[in-house]
Amino acid sequence: MPKITVLPHPEICPEGAVIDDAPQGTSICRILLDNGIEIEHACELSCACTTCHVVVRQGFDSLEEASDNEEDYLDRAWGLEANSRLSCQAILADEDLTIEIPKYTINHAKENH
Repeated sequence: MPKITVLPHPEICPEGAVIDDAPQGTSICRILLDNGIEIEHACELSCACTTCHVVVRQGFDSLEEASDNEEDYLDRAWGLEANSRLSCQAILADEDLTIEIPKYTINHAKENH
């Protein structure tokens, strides 16, 4: 099973994290949430916002291509990079990933999920 390395984020994951044995075929967002990393997800993982935006620093090519809908939402994300994905749409394959959660989102009010 692949692992996901989460780079440090000042609020969500200050010391970073390593998730060993992450289940393939599961969204990055679901894996993070299931492992106590409270990434924002205002639309409840339905690809209707950008609050779960992540930058994939390693393993990007192992992910399936983003849908047109995801690309449209990514265009609105803060800190967009060429290797950005919405974590609710990026499904873990068989390769290890290193991700960075951007410091900011476009969400003005946290939902406290």
